[in-house]
This record gives sequence, C-alpha cells and structure tokens, in this order.
Amino acid sequence: MIFSNIYIEYSARIAASFFCGLLLGFERKTRQHSVGMRTLILISVSSSLLAMLSSIITLEPGVTGGDPTRVAAGVVTGIGFLGAGAILRQGMNIKGLTSAAIIWTAAALGIACGVGQYFLAGITLAVSLASLIILEKVEFHLFPAEKSKNLTIVYENHDIDIQKVQQEVAEAGLIQRDLNMSESIEKERTVLRFSVKAPGEFKLDELTKKLMKTGKIIKISISDD
Repeated sequence: MIFSNIYIEYSARIAASFFCGLLLGFERKTRQHSVGMRTLILISVSSSLLAMLSSIITLEPGVTGGDPTRVAAGVVTGIGFLGAGAILRQGMNIKGLTSAAIIWTAAALGIACGVGQYFLAGITLAVSLASLIILEKVEFHLFPAEKSKNLTIVYENHDIDIQKVQQEVAEAGLIQRDLNMSESIEKERTVLRFSVKAPGEFKLDELTKKLMKTGKIIKISISDD
C-alpha cells in the first residue's frame, strides 16, 4: 500500500506539472508565439522529474551529503540558456522576452510540483496567467504605442508644412521620437524620416489619406528597420 501511495503521489506531481505547462503553452499559442504547449509541457514535466529525483537520490541507502537544491539550481541555469534562445532582435524591437520569462516560470512550476508544493504552484500559475491575459489589456490601454518603427514620407516638392505633418502623425497615435529631413534640389523632393513608437493596431492607409492634404506624396512607408 505504501509503495502504491508513493507512486500515486509521484503521478499526481507529474500531472500537476503537465497541467501548468499546458495552460502556459495554450496562452502562448493563442497569441501566435513560437513557444507553445509541447515546449512548455516538456520543460515543466522534466523540471518536476528532476526535482523528484533530487529528493529520491538523497534518501537512497548509502547516499550521504546529498543536496536536493543543487539539482534545482542546475535546472535554473539550464533554463536560462533556453530562455535566451527565445529572445530575438527585429530591427529596433526586441521580441521574445515574455516567452523567455514563461519558460522560466514553467520550470519553476515544475520544480514546485515535483516537491509536492501544489498550493504554491497553483497560486503562481494563477498569478502568471492573470498577468499575461489581464495585464496585457491594461498595458495596451495605458501604453498603446510600444513598437519602435521608422516612418518615411517622400514629397514631390519643398513647400511642406512640417508642423501640420507632425500634427497628423501625432493624431494617428504615433509617438514621435526623432525627425530627420532631407531635400533633393535636382529632383525637387523632400524626404521626412520619423522615428516613432507605433500602436499594435496602427493603420497606415488612414494616415496616408490625411497626409495627402499636406502635399503631393510620392511614397510613404513604415518599417522596423
């Protein structure tokens, strides 16, 4: 009976870590991120297994001086390298920081489940999911412009009302950080390059319609580079 109860407990810990990884992975996939359910499930379950093994080994007959915390420390170090691989730089923006943090969280939840701390794991999972789902909406409301981009506008002439252009750019929801202007005398063109922060739902076509009133535009583009 004791043998059976021990393995039922171990199974429950693995199941709990599986559930934690599943929920975190589901949240990532609903947002079309590369780090998904399988990855986070494997991280959480394997961390749980290592945590259990660290405790089991120290209880083995003839084993002395064992330290179960060393395995947990090794997991944390290994997950640090894995999380770093999820961080990418795209132009002026850095992506993957949240996914890297979730990888770290999945490992921590796995360790908590592995040592039987279901309450701590449950609270941490609930807080993590609330932060990812609810606080994302709060951040978008308070800080809608978060992505750094380059806005380039090419006019056919030099008679440009810069203040009017800046006003239209600001009303479109773009936060201006820098402005560079260059003129080509031979081609009679004026090029305005804005460094801006743009909201996720920014629509270039609507801004283009408004800027058409400020002069004859040859080209307008927005990019991450």
